[in-house]
Amino acid sequence: MSLVLGIGLRSGTSYRELRDLVEKALAGLSPQDVIRVVTVEGKETEPGLQRLVASLAAELFTAPSPELSQQQVPTPSDEVERLTGTASVAEAAVILSGAELVVPKQRSARATVAVGKLPDNQRQPAAPGYPQAERETVHRVLAERRDVRRGFLDQPIADDVLTRVLESAHRAPSVGLSQPWDFVLIRDIATRRKVHDLAIAQRDAFAASLPADRRNAFDGLKIEAILDTPLNIAVTCDPGRGGRHVLGRHADPRTTWFSAAIAIQNLWLAARAEGLGVGWVSFFEPGEVGAVLDLPAQVELVGYLCVGHVEEFAAAPELVRSGWAARRPLSWAVHQEAWGQRGLPGAPPSQVIVQDAVQAEGVAKPVGSQVVHLVVVDAAQPELLERPEALVVQVGGEKPAADFGVLWRPARSVDEALELGVEVARDLVLQGVGEIVVELPVESDVSRALARGVRLGGLACGITVDEPGEMRDSSA
Repeated sequence: MSLVLGIGLRSGTSYRELRDLVEKALAGLSPQDVIRVVTVEGKETEPGLQRLVASLAAELFTAPSPELSQQQVPTPSDEVERLTGTASVAEAAVILSGAELVVPKQRSARATVAVGKLPDNQRQPAAPGYPQAERETVHRVLAERRDVRRGFLDQPIADDVLTRVLESAHRAPSVGLSQPWDFVLIRDIATRRKVHDLAIAQRDAFAASLPADRRNAFDGLKIEAILDTPLNIAVTCDPGRGGRHVLGRHADPRTTWFSAAIAIQNLWLAARAEGLGVGWVSFFEPGEVGAVLDLPAQVELVGYLCVGHVEEFAAAPELVRSGWAARRPLSWAVHQEAWGQRGLPGAPPSQVIVQDAVQAEGVAKPVGSQVVHLVVVDAAQPELLERPEALVVQVGGEKPAADFGVLWRPARSVDEALELGVEVARDLVLQGVGEIVVELPVESDVSRALARGVRLGGLACGITVDEPGEMRDSSA
């Protein structure tokens, strides 16, 4: 048997009073069967209640007063409703937990207790979520977060607002609770100009590396707001924080940097909730910015953020509105049990990437005119990197040393290669490619499948894909 205690209490109620009342309510029942204690929000910090929960080896949960007030109870109280906003705490808490009320409300001078029995198939009840309106707000903040670079206002950020945002960032989960982050607040215009110059230099270098069509599209994008905002925040990471034996870090040291990135996400979401825009600038070498900020040698820059009040938050990300990029469908990213078994929860696994490409054929219109020669090879061929118009896709062998110019897509099956080909074509179209010329220096089942996927993806995006003759014949 699993029991739930619903407890209502006034501030300052002693542990002894609660203990005696619970013993009375549990007459004939075992305290060892109590697995959960539920009370109204705001009472969870009462010392007497905390001691009682500890003595029962139970878990303490709270419920919002509005949710408690919606429960139908046998003994509502006008006095309790006047004080707490709900006509019942003890009985309502039991019912809200999904338990059967077996002992109605019992009273003492300063507390009430009710007892509920959980169904046999619900021995460990799930903790309640937020009310629907609050859930919608959380999801709205997630959906409306934007990487903002335009429309900042010349308006200072109040200290209390900034503190709340930083507190949210500081609450982020971290490996071994190491909290490897620090936040450098930068308002000085001279410092920001130095960082701005570094970003512009990297912007120019990136622009010079782009094909003409892509460069023209990039020229219309704003990549930073370093001088447009009243505040810049440099988020750093100290990989050694927490000492030698940080729980969870020994097998994967990257978790330290992941932790700092999560802190940035927390900051970003809290800022959006406060009406502040945030733009993440990544167009510089971290070491150069570290030198400007005089960071200690062991501290590394993770993110450089521009923060301030804005005119508005755009309905969609700038990169989507400008046509520079597009969101990848969620159904492509969800794998059930094993890689490649794609599908949303409740849907059977399928080759959804290929199916979507077939269904979309002829719908999209090309937006770029760049021609790319896609060379599909099984193993690295360094001489191919000397062809500026070529993009090498390597479907086998070891990971190539070159970071750019080679896409390493080690497909393990024909089906996997087909899906990879669709995604390669989609990514190229988003980069301004209007025609793909496929080359297969050495053919294999996997390389041919990837090339077929490129053709499917290209057709779905409305572009021309020129293939080797045999492939065109076999796919007709």
